Amino acid sequence: MNSPRRRRAQLGLAMVTIATVAAFSPGAIADPGLTPDPSPKAAEVTAPENPTGKTPKAAKAGTYIVQLADAPVVAYRGGVKGLKATRPAKGEKIDPRSADVVAYADYLTKRQDAVLRAAGGGKKLYGYTYSFSGFAAELSAKAAATMSTVDGVLAVTADEKRTLDTSSTPDFLGLRADGGLWDQLGGEKTSSKSADGPGEGVIVGVIDGGIWPEHPSVSDRDAAGKRVYQQIPGWNGRCVPGEQFVASNCNQKLIGARFYNAGWGGNAGIDAQLPYEFNSPRDYGGHGTHTATTAAGNHGVAATGPASVFGTVTGIAPRARVAAYKVCWETDAGGSCFNSDSVAAIDQAVADGVDVINFSVSGSRTNFRDPVEVAFLFAADAGIFVAASAGNNGPTASTVAHPGPWLTTVAAGTHNRDGQGSVGLGNGTTYDGASTATPVGPAPLIDAVAAGKAGANADELRLCYSSRDGSTPLDPAKVAGKIVVCDRGVTDRTNKSFAVQEAGGVGMVLVNPSANSINADLHVVPTVHLRDTDRAAVKAYAATAGATATINASKIVYDAPAPFTATFSSRGPLLAGAGDVLKPDLIAPGQDVLAGVAPPGNAGRLFDLYSGTSMSSPHVAGLGALMKDLHPTWSPMAIKSALMTTGSDVLDGGTPAPNTNPVLIFRQGAGHVRPNSAADPGLVFDADWDDWLAFLCGAQPGGGCAGVTPTDPSDYNSPSIAIGALAGTQTVERTVTNVGDDTATYTASLTGLSGFAAEVSPTSLTLAPGASGSFTVALTRTTAALNAYTGGQLTWTEEDGGDGHVVRIPVLARPVALAAPAEVSGTSYPVTFGYDGAFSATPRGLVPAAVTARTVSDDPTDSACSLSSPNAQQIPVTVASGTSYARFSLFDADVTAGADLDLCVFNGTTLVGSSGTGTSAEEVNLLNPAAATYTVVVQGWGVVGSSPFKLHTWLLGTADAGNMTVSAPATATTGQSGTVSLSFSGLDAGTRYLGSVAYGGAAGMPNPTIVRVDVP
Repeated sequence: MNSPRRRRAQLGLAMVTIATVAAFSPGAIADPGLTPDPSPKAAEVTAPENPTGKTPKAAKAGTYIVQLADAPVVAYRGGVKGLKATRPAKGEKIDPRSADVVAYADYLTKRQDAVLRAAGGGKKLYGYTYSFSGFAAELSAKAAATMSTVDGVLAVTADEKRTLDTSSTPDFLGLRADGGLWDQLGGEKTSSKSADGPGEGVIVGVIDGGIWPEHPSVSDRDAAGKRVYQQIPGWNGRCVPGEQFVASNCNQKLIGARFYNAGWGGNAGIDAQLPYEFNSPRDYGGHGTHTATTAAGNHGVAATGPASVFGTVTGIAPRARVAAYKVCWETDAGGSCFNSDSVAAIDQAVADGVDVINFSVSGSRTNFRDPVEVAFLFAADAGIFVAASAGNNGPTASTVAHPGPWLTTVAAGTHNRDGQGSVGLGNGTTYDGASTATPVGPAPLIDAVAAGKAGANADELRLCYSSRDGSTPLDPAKVAGKIVVCDRGVTDRTNKSFAVQEAGGVGMVLVNPSANSINADLHVVPTVHLRDTDRAAVKAYAATAGATATINASKIVYDAPAPFTATFSSRGPLLAGAGDVLKPDLIAPGQDVLAGVAPPGNAGRLFDLYSGTSMSSPHVAGLGALMKDLHPTWSPMAIKSALMTTGSDVLDGGTPAPNTNPVLIFRQGAGHVRPNSAADPGLVFDADWDDWLAFLCGAQPGGGCAGVTPTDPSDYNSPSIAIGALAGTQTVERTVTNVGDDTATYTASLTGLSGFAAEVSPTSLTLAPGASGSFTVALTRTTAALNAYTGGQLTWTEEDGGDGHVVRIPVLARPVALAAPAEVSGTSYPVTFGYDGAFSATPRGLVPAAVTARTVSDDPTDSACSLSSPNAQQIPVTVASGTSYARFSLFDADVTAGADLDLCVFNGTTLVGSSGTGTSAEEVNLLNPAAATYTVVVQGWGVVGSSPFKLHTWLLGTADAGNMTVSAPATATTGQSGTVSLSFSGLDAGTRYLGSVAYGGAAGMPNPTIVRVDVP
């Protein structure tokens, strides 16, 4: 959603869970070939005895997603006595009504119920059977702790709330070009019942905020009222009635609509918490309708209202059908979505028979085994192409979400349509910005900070809160007839202009407080959006007596330089996978995208401009639908590969970007989509279930890995190469398949990779149609800087006589003197050497946590954790000179069940770290912090009344405390591995300790490995 007030992404949950209760390690994947239970008697499920009767630490009452070892329907290959395999053949879908599927699904349901009973019972919210084997349930603290020990349980994950990541783009992408992808799929026909066209027969499942069913972009009729879509055979979905939604709201374009709200407490929970929302598939906020119509909206729909200046609007796959699954519900913080609801929607979408899923919702940055990622893994195994948004936390590095290689993670870029405008100040200065404004002024100019009611909250005033945000701090007596300067941030940008209108203002100058995109939104008063570099001068002038301004008429241009990376777009390096996976995968238009919306949340409009990776993801989902239409037998990974290997570079400073710049590669992934080239990519990098399982067991070992040979994540067969810790030398392998019509010979070339000796072997591949060939890329560091990424591109070019295919993938490598884990909690770990010579590993600490116990009350504003957060507890912590590492942590076990606390740390008034997950498991780490007295803020973001908490603080120096012994090899050899062993002594029971292992022997050694020891 545009400028969300609050992002509740899962940050660090897996790490905290592992460290506190081993039984609650992140989820595991059932191997369909290894999971058969010799007996289908679900009643035999048992839980180990607990003679003490005590609840293990870190378990609390709440909603949990439980994953079972049994394979879901789409992956079951047989093995249970009396139950036939249900895994669909390649290119086929499951039939949820078939006798075999019904029998196996019934078996899974009974297993779920037996597991729930064995753990002590609870309220089952969902049973997942098709793309995820397990269930969601409300559990007591004791049941939650017991659940992980029950036979057949692979993972128990606390439910978490996620947020939504939130025209002319078909032309910008070249889809209308002669011979382009639309042309290859029948052109833009839409007028007859028998019409074929781009995306015909393909079903796009949009898991989002619902749908506005009356929208012309999802109508099955033409302007004359004639139905122009036929029924799709084999579709198993349906339209679920609800508030202001009946089954007949669906049609042969909008062929399915369901809603999921158990994570909120069902219909009663929505009515109590979000009374304005529709307890049905009907969209309130507009986000779901926007993503659906971007991916698959009808062709040539006339935009209405303020958007009419843009003419007509067309989705990327205009003949594809839409199935809407509402899991996100509009709050003051924007669209919010519980994982339990999302997994239920994914499970049902697979059973219904969708071909493509779009998921413009935030996700884990750290956990390949997150329940949503796991559900998408099985969806991909069923042949479904999944596109997901990368996140809106740019330009900060390592903020990209959705790490799973089995889905396509999409960054956001600009496109060539631009709304350009300007504001002229009374002092003769003019500032250019983004705008769709009609002219207004000259009129008096006032800064919002000087236009408040008595006692108005300073931040809400600066940010121009409106009644839509629960507050109206602007004073009409000061604002009437004026142009108001407002800061971007927290609230929706269009809500700010609504606040100005509410107070009688005639225009708005929106300024960025920090580097970010500028957006030509459809505002309710004439508005121009300026860059952060203009803010100080505009605000300074607005503070002078008699200040005036004129907002000039905007113009819409279709030749703006593009694409640039949108500033808000999240980027790599990916936190999961230790840098061995490149995310985002690619980039697509995501800024100022025009599409359909729902009137209730958009001032009555049916069309609006939204920005976010929420908007780029459905572009790729729509392209996935076109590729499914063109190549119905291709796998999801073949489609993903085609889109990646044919990508082009984003711009940097108005010129073509140097595609070997790692900063830019982490913004764009493999590059900006070029669908017409992707239609015929020449070679693809394909992957399937066995590849994903081997990758998972190598990247994040856990349940389901028995008998599986793990793959180094860098060796996963992706259309990109990333090595996060290259110690001296490393060789990776890839396999390509010729999807062209003729035998072809390709020759390899490398660009970039300065400071490496790089070798491709073989350098030439000759492949018949459908044939595959493998190659290796060996990288050896020569002069490349340690601990910094170097970028490059590997290109396979078809030799003369072929069709001229060019297949390009990015290459990233980060050379290190020593490859060592950032943190461990065991008694040994491996290291790999990137040099020859002496090696040493010495202990620091261990030190026990200093514990501060207090109580915090709820923050009624649900604003970001800050020094001004209402009711927050502020705890001073003095950090002495020589401190090498500081950690501040909260734990779920120490708070009232269900409480959601947040944590932030300040040095003076400067925020130096924050943690805001959907639980109270929060952690802030500071490496080599400056000596000072810091303020640790504990905020009651979501608390009923008040909650106790215990702040754990570790201040680690460089001294050996004598309670940890380290053993390690004395010498290092480039490319060789060794083992560091740890032993502990003299530790107190019931205490959490922190220490580290520091390394010596060569320049450029990594930061010490943090050692976490929790003594029961």
